Amino acid sequence: MFLSTTYRKIAGDGLWNNNIVFGQNLALCPLLAVTGTATNGLGMGLATLVVITASNGLISVARHLIPSEIRIPIFVLLIAALVTLVDILMNAWAHELYKVLGLFIALIVTNCALLGRAEAFASKQPVKEALWDGLMMGLGFTLVLVALGAAREISSTGTLFANASLLLGESFRFLEVTIIPNYKGFLLMALPPGGFIMLAFLIVGKRLIDQKLTQIKVQRVVLNAAVTE
Repeated sequence: MFLSTTYRKIAGDGLWNNNIVFGQNLALCPLLAVTGTATNGLGMGLATLVVITASNGLISVARHLIPSEIRIPIFVLLIAALVTLVDILMNAWAHELYKVLGLFIALIVTNCALLGRAEAFASKQPVKEALWDGLMMGLGFTLVLVALGAAREISSTGTLFANASLLLGESFRFLEVTIIPNYKGFLLMALPPGGFIMLAFLIVGKRLIDQKLTQIKVQRVVLNAAVTE
C-alpha cells in the first residue's frame, strides 16, 4: 500500500527536510550530551519518539476542547505528564540506561521540538496525520542521535553500540560490534567538543546531499524540456 502525497510529505519533512536537528536546529542540548555512544543515542531517541508521538495524538484528539487562550500551558502539562510516565517506565524496565541518561530524560519536557509540533501541527490536524507527524519527527530525531553517537563512538573507542545488552536488554546484544580492533581511541570525540565537531560534519554532509539532489532535479527538468521540444 502506497502512502498518500500528504503522508509522504510528512514523512519527508520529519526524516529529512524539516528534521528536528538538521532543519529546525532544536534539541541540541540532549543531542550533544548523550551521544557519547550509539546506544545512548538510541535510548534517548526512542524515549523522545514515544513522547512526541503520544503528545501529538492526544493534543489532536483534544484540539477542539482546549481553549486557545491557555493552550500552551496545557500542551506543556500534557507533555510533562507523558515524560514523567516514560521516566518511570525506563526506571523500572531499563534501569541501567535510565542511570546513564539521567536528568536528560526529564528534560525532554523542555525540548522545544515537542511543543513546536504540538502548536504548529497537532493542534490543527486530524489524529492520524498528527500521529504520523510525531512518529516521523521522532524517528528522524532518533536517526540523528544514533548517527552522531555512532560516529563519536567509532572515532573515540572503535566500537559500535557498546553495552547495548546491558543498557537495553539481552535482545540487543547483536548490535554490539567492534569496528576497529585494538584501537587506542581518540578522546576528543568522547568529550563535548567532539560532539560539536561531529555534528558540524553531519550538517555539512546533509547540505551537500541536498545540493546534489537539487542539481539532479534541475538536470531532469532541463532534459524533459529538451525532449518535449
